[in-house]
Amino acid sequence: MSEFKGVTVIKKANIYFDGGVTSRTILFGDGSKKTLGIMLPGEYEFGTGDRELMEILSGELEVLLPGKDEWKRVAGGESFEVPGNAKFRLKVKSIADYCCSFLR
Repeated sequence: MSEFKGVTVIKKANIYFDGGVTSRTILFGDGSKKTLGIMLPGEYEFGTGDRELMEILSGELEVLLPGKDEWKRVAGGESFEVPGNAKFRLKVKSIADYCCSFLR
């Protein structure tokens, strides 16, 4: 899906890691939520509340998921899922455009 219709966009940006990661929140009529954002090259650690589906629209990164010992390469057109109430690490290799869906 390349566009979302009938949504509410929160104007205030979500800014993390001194601007290394930014996003905007999109709210849907059914109560679901996504963020659309950009990650600059660097290393980041995130914590989740809900389970998340991270779709990488463009760019390249490596992810270390909870309970794993090996980094996994993820590039534009690929995705990965993170369990709820967990931490995961990213090594962003090139500017990454992403869509994060919060799953229930």
